[in-house]
Amino acid sequence: MGTIKLTNIRIYAYHGCLLEEGKIGSDYRVDVAVKADLAKSAKTDNLTDTVDYVHLNKIVKVEMAIRSKLLEEVANRILDRILLEVEMVKKATVEVSKINPPIGGNVAMVTVKMMKERK
Repeated sequence: MGTIKLTNIRIYAYHGCLLEEGKIGSDYRVDVAVKADLAKSAKTDNLTDTVDYVHLNKIVKVEMAIRSKLLEEVANRILDRILLEVEMVKKATVEVSKINPPIGGNVAMVTVKMMKERK
């Protein structure tokens, strides 16, 4: 078993409960970690034997482009698509962070972290 991580995927998106957030948008950071059996790809050196992180990045970009009120909903959609589209993934963790959230204070980011396992 091994882990593949995509760290600090930067995306501009329009999530949030406030009307202004849907119009103005904000900067987001997404981190993805997936667990899969990487033994075969370690021996074959073949992309078809591993989890293609380009595919993972595409899933993140597509799902982040769909407006949601809550980061939880976005993270859940990303997890569902990873497990649906990438059969090798046994477990996935996603963190969606809103940079400089409009919460009336000096906060660098707010993060929602969720995990799902294949059953």
